[in-house]
Amino acid sequence: MIKTNKFHALTNGWRRSWLGHFSLLLTLVIAASTSAEAQDWRHYGGDAGGSRHSDLSQITPENVTDLKIAWLYRTGDMKTRPDDIKVSAFEATPLFVEDSLILCTPFNEVVALHPGTGEQIWRYDSKIATGYRPANQFVCRGVTYWQDPEAVEGQACAFRIYMGTNDTRLISLDAKTGEPCPSFGDQGVINIKIGMELIGPWEFQITSPPVIVGDTIIIGSSIGDNQRADAPKGTVRAFDVRTGKPRWDFDPVARGAKEQPGSWNSEQAQRTGHANVWAPMSVDEQRGLVFLPTSSPSPDFYGGERLGDNRYANSIVALKAETGEVVWHFQTVHHDVWDYDLPAQPTLVTLKRETGDIPALIQATKMGMVFVFNRETGEPVFEIEERPVPQNGVPGEVLSPTQPFPVAPPPLVPHTLTKKDAFGLAFFDKRWCAKQIRNLRNEGIYTPPSFEGTAEVPFTAGGANWGGLAFDPKSQTMYLNTNRAIHVIKLFPSEDFQSVKDANPGHEISEQQGTPYAMRRDILLSPLGIPCNKPPWGMLHAVDLTTGTIKWETVLGTVRDLAPLGLPMKWGTAAFGAPIVTDGGVVFIGATMDDYLRAFDQATGKELWKGRLPAGGQATPMTYEWEGRQYVVIAAGGHSSATTTLGDYVVAFALPE
Repeated sequence: MIKTNKFHALTNGWRRSWLGHFSLLLTLVIAASTSAEAQDWRHYGGDAGGSRHSDLSQITPENVTDLKIAWLYRTGDMKTRPDDIKVSAFEATPLFVEDSLILCTPFNEVVALHPGTGEQIWRYDSKIATGYRPANQFVCRGVTYWQDPEAVEGQACAFRIYMGTNDTRLISLDAKTGEPCPSFGDQGVINIKIGMELIGPWEFQITSPPVIVGDTIIIGSSIGDNQRADAPKGTVRAFDVRTGKPRWDFDPVARGAKEQPGSWNSEQAQRTGHANVWAPMSVDEQRGLVFLPTSSPSPDFYGGERLGDNRYANSIVALKAETGEVVWHFQTVHHDVWDYDLPAQPTLVTLKRETGDIPALIQATKMGMVFVFNRETGEPVFEIEERPVPQNGVPGEVLSPTQPFPVAPPPLVPHTLTKKDAFGLAFFDKRWCAKQIRNLRNEGIYTPPSFEGTAEVPFTAGGANWGGLAFDPKSQTMYLNTNRAIHVIKLFPSEDFQSVKDANPGHEISEQQGTPYAMRRDILLSPLGIPCNKPPWGMLHAVDLTTGTIKWETVLGTVRDLAPLGLPMKWGTAAFGAPIVTDGGVVFIGATMDDYLRAFDQATGKELWKGRLPAGGQATPMTYEWEGRQYVVIAAGGHSSATTTLGDYVVAFALPE
């Protein structure tokens, strides 16, 4: 897309040019092509940097209440996969490319839909094996589009769609037909070689879309947490985008041990896994950079078998996309024992300053903290301080004495918890919660896991989660949804794993094999089954990134679809999915545990409209224009772990014709 200032430069050049009418025609052609591209949603996050911003403006605060369902498509999974859908999450965001909406189902079928009617144009089935419970459900957050600049007109696979699968394949399809591209890998498919035997097919998946820089395609992975210290490596892999031939690998653990002296025990690093990139990556095509949001090393809640800060885990890592060479990195959590991995796509934006524009990277975190960097150099835009944090972990643990805290923006979720924060619907309910909070180890953020049980605040689902944020370039404002709950993390001797697991059916009990301690993780709920911390439990925030200050905050979601009798108490809910922002002045977001797509006033945070969905909208919406009409589309299939309404819908809203 041609940026506005560049477009003005072109038009001014025409005015000065002796070419006259020819230049006028050329400018109009450029403007028309720019306008056409602006209507597209060509990347998972809207653009390659994941800004989730659209310049469409037909839908405004004044008319958004007129939105109605324009069309509805069903994948058929409710009928064809009635058991598998119970362990799935429909988190896909469609692309709008080649006059089609293209998306993936949780079971790695790729579907192309007519943008005006929702009718199916083509469908590809990757035929993944099902009938088991993946570590992170059956999930496919999106597909990736690429146009081959060297292809001749009419050539097959000149326009391609790429998808990673739950069973560790990378697939290339013709975007026009859905047919596999035979020149890529083995008849359109690469089988990723993991390098070790898995506990089961559920342990290793690919859930987020790959990214492309030039002629290199790059993909991460999702690996089951807390099973073992000697876990699969979190290797990021790069391939030739046309042929699928390997280009480079980047293992954050091995490279961190080699390139960050003192950050690892080298012998332990050899057997440590994870630090994988399960969240979406982003790319700066102009600078040839790919940005990785890495996760924690294995296992999550005990680090005695991986001493040191463990860099490049829990880090933003900027790589040269052509070679995999590290350009810069920043570790957001040292020696993570809280499952505070980087859960969201780094967002690439331009920040306006009197001294000049800054090519910036914004990273949202589970801790509710937002880190902002110059993406060329890695220098913080807002100061970051190393502050002392709680110590004295379990025997064998060696914690980092400090952790990084950005001075601005301020944390978007609480970092402390007292018995005064206890909540309940009745006196006995609240009293029970207050007692639990009082009896837990609870020294604020970064209190280490313990034998008595630690109150982990924020909990491991956020703060922010995989949805990430949206950014409006005109107002320099970011929009981010956050979650608020308490996790109780309790360690116990590994020899007691099976007996504890047998005695607590339905609870998360993980072995952490290869360490002295197994782990139990629970959300702290009252006897009536509601969170023990005060609402709101979900919020939407607007943050001014010129000053690093909060512009507004509003409660996100109701408990209508959770509470008895459908009572719509506006207490907020956990939300999985991201907002998008448009030039019409509207922020759209689904994500909540009630079944709605909502619209908020970009300037004030006022909730303007909500459209009822047939199932949970735990996905990020997108928007596009077709034949002069703006549509807002969201996948509504629910999220099995979040216990939202399951379904198999794709829903499009638009203003009346």
